[in-house]
Amino acid sequence: MFSSGPSIPELNDRAREIFRRVVEGYIADGQPVGSKSLAAGLELSSASIRSVMADLERLGLLAAPHTSAGRLPTETGLRLFVDGMMQVAEPSAAERAAIERELSSSGPVETALARTSALLSSLSACAGVVMVPAREPRLRQMSLVPLGEGRALAVLVGDDGDVENRLIELAPGTDVSALEQAGNYITSQLAGRTLAEASRAMHRELASERAQLDDAARDLVSRGLAVWSEDAARRPVLIVRGQANLLDETAVGDLERVRMLIDDIERSEQVAALLDNAREADGARIFIGSENKLFSLSGSSVIAAPYRDRDGKVVGVVGVIGPTRLNYARLVPMVDFTARSLGNSLDVRAGHSGR
Repeated sequence: MFSSGPSIPELNDRAREIFRRVVEGYIADGQPVGSKSLAAGLELSSASIRSVMADLERLGLLAAPHTSAGRLPTETGLRLFVDGMMQVAEPSAAERAAIERELSSSGPVETALARTSALLSSLSACAGVVMVPAREPRLRQMSLVPLGEGRALAVLVGDDGDVENRLIELAPGTDVSALEQAGNYITSQLAGRTLAEASRAMHRELASERAQLDDAARDLVSRGLAVWSEDAARRPVLIVRGQANLLDETAVGDLERVRMLIDDIERSEQVAALLDNAREADGARIFIGSENKLFSLSGSSVIAAPYRDRDGKVVGVVGVIGPTRLNYARLVPMVDFTARSLGNSLDVRAGHSGR
């Protein structure tokens, strides 16, 4: 429980029902809910409803935007609703089938994770996010390709076939032979090791002067691996899909908020840090608006759940990011189901690769 506002038992039946209808109406269309629209199905006058809504506003559960007679739930109100009133709806058979079908597709783990993020985005109409399990690729080959103007392209090929490139600044006068010598040295002497292992072994070799390299090649070896090691250590491995979904019909009048949200999502390190807060949860965790610093200004919510390997160890987090009017009752169990299915899928892939 994040909020310190009133609890559900403190609200009488009338206030609880009106509050529930305001929240559900807001979640449905993102618009303020007025007393006239609430009167249908309630044996209360519009004046009585407005009086109850004013009481809920004084309690900090509802707010009146601008001069509108309608009300919206506050973040405190949304937290109260999520924790005490929400009736979750399990994913439909079609949604479960779509999730399981997408995750059963063959291919590398990274492909399954990207598909998971895209699928969650499609099903939720939000941005889908998956934090990839931390992995240390092992080197198969590293080459340094001259680009001219004092720069070279470092091409790293891992044992799994992944290829990544980085630019390296060259010392004045560095010739092609030094690049070739450095690349050949790394490939022949350090292949099969992780970047961290390669870096340690390389420093031992260079310190002992056993490495048969000239000064230019030594410098390239040292700086080349340093670039990769530093980058791998600080880079969060995050897959985000569906940012365009955040530009829905209700965003037209609030483009600045959406712009801030998309900017926030681009800060992958901070998003990964936020998702990391869900690693120890038993199921999905919900972060509403200012409950997390990253999305406090854009007024956005995150639903995230950890996924585990066959030993029950948490290896990553999956979730959705969207406006505070997320359909929490639908999306919380969907994120939970996706996390469990993703964990099962990774176990199957691991079993196949181990045979």
